[in-house]
Amino acid sequence: MTTVPRRYRTPLFRSRRQLAWCLASVFLASLPMVAGAEPTREALAQPTTEALATFPGPVVDRELVLDRRQRLLRVLEGGRELRRFQVGVGMPGWETPVGRFSVIEMVVNPVWEHPAKGLTIPPGPTNPLGSRWIGFHRDCLGRKGFNGQEHLEVKGCVTAGFHGTPQRGSVGGAVSHGCVRLYDEDVRQLFDLVQMGTPVTVLP
Repeated sequence: MTTVPRRYRTPLFRSRRQLAWCLASVFLASLPMVAGAEPTREALAQPTTEALATFPGPVVDRELVLDRRQRLLRVLEGGRELRRFQVGVGMPGWETPVGRFSVIEMVVNPVWEHPAKGLTIPPGPTNPLGSRWIGFHRDCLGRKGFNGQEHLEVKGCVTAGFHGTPQRGSVGGAVSHGCVRLYDEDVRQLFDLVQMGTPVTVLP
């Protein structure tokens, strides 16, 4: 190895200040990343993250279109239908929000938490969210209404999303508190077809 004479060496840093900034940048870059996403609540379910899926960006020209009236979710790519799934939607008073949204959360094996009572159910066959959670709309105005059994008031932010369910008979009906229910085998397929940022359109 050839040594460069001192008089021909080009200094990496022209001042101590530049050296200090560089060392600080290296130190900050070495710190571990901490997940900053807060646990979010579906109208009656709060999925907390066991494994949060992250992706570089949305698949080009792929989108989800949910028809509430037909209880049908379609996966489109470039206008062509790739898959369709039967779903359950929100009950009267707790309707699934209508409009244009995008995927904002993707959680594997979510933990269910009742936002009013604090009850939690770990991942497993009895978890109301199934094995996958795909959030697409966040509302921080709070929600309240009658769910057929009791009057509920949820304060703070709630998130509507697609998820599995152990109550297979509820798929195809209007029985949820704003979320969209799929058979668990279907939500696993859906999870693999979308990414963070995938557009979601919900029709009346």
